Amino acid sequence: MLRSMYSGVSGMKNFQVKLDVIGNNISNVNTIGFKKSSIQFQDLLSQTVSTSGANPMQVGLGSGTASLNVNHNPGSAISTGVATDLTIMGDGFFVVESEASGERYLTRAGSFTLDSEGFMTTAQGYNVLDTQGNPVQITPPGSDFSIDRLGNIVQENGPDPAIQIGMFAVDNPTSLRKVGGSMYELSNEEEIVISDANAIRSQIGSGLLEMSNVDLTEEFTEMIIAQRGFQANSRTITTSDEVLQEVVNLKR
Repeated sequence: MLRSMYSGVSGMKNFQVKLDVIGNNISNVNTIGFKKSSIQFQDLLSQTVSTSGANPMQVGLGSGTASLNVNHNPGSAISTGVATDLTIMGDGFFVVESEASGERYLTRAGSFTLDSEGFMTTAQGYNVLDTQGNPVQITPPGSDFSIDRLGNIVQENGPDPAIQIGMFAVDNPTSLRKVGGSMYELSNEEEIVISDANAIRSQIGSGLLEMSNVDLTEEFTEMIIAQRGFQANSRTITTSDEVLQEVVNLKR
């Protein structure tokens, strides 16, 4: 009887986490470069009631969280017409760096701007790095330029060779850790070795932005499932409580 209560509690906790994940996905449905998350459950250890007979008799003790994964499938691209808005057509990430700390992060949110000195930065002020690991700078500031599909910044009387936007390919994107601002960091001690779009078999689109890969239809369906699961587990607790109350009343 008490086992059913604790099993119901574990189920309610898990479905609450699932609702938290779904809520975060839906809140970022229009966030540039956002990647949705999903949660998987697993059963907990089972208590063996008896080992007599051909098959053991076991009672489950509820459920737990097996994994929380990020789905790195690309989102749809929208046209903005702004030269510094970039999208990655294929695998890989842009590499950005904090000027204050020197920490490097990965992102697919290519909504970049140019500051007064011509440096290409993110909305949070992080510098976008080129293939040499240096901040991308348009010189002189305000000059006309374009960005081709390999990430080369083409401008009249520009540097030779042209500045090329750096990229980094990750063998296992699900191992990345979110740090906010649609940015990621490596979860191990691996070093970010900057490459270019051609080396990782990707292309860069200028005047385009990659939107969130959240599918509202899927999220609302999962929300209904989570809500029904939460209700069912709460009903388990209520029923167990009623049975326990009947046992207590036997003395009267």
